[in-house]
Amino acid sequence: MMEKQADYLSYLLRLWRVNGDEDQAETYQPVWCASLEDPQTSRLQGFGSLESLFNFLEEKTGGFAPGAQPQARPGSSEKGGGE
Repeated sequence: MMEKQADYLSYLLRLWRVNGDEDQAETYQPVWCASLEDPQTSRLQGFGSLESLFNFLEEKTGGFAPGAQPQARPGSSEKGGGE
């Protein structure tokens, strides 16, 4: 059974950079990490990369993959008339 998507979500977002894999000096780059805290439950969710953060947010919001067409929001109208 699919979980019903919320119409409103609120999180406290924290971002910080950590040193990447120093053993691979030729590809060494700092990595962004993140955490989201739900202010209602104080539940903390950690992410080791921005990609994993974005995946989580897409899952929670019914987001779409890059290149896919976004879903129309209820009550929004497209400008420019008909086809």
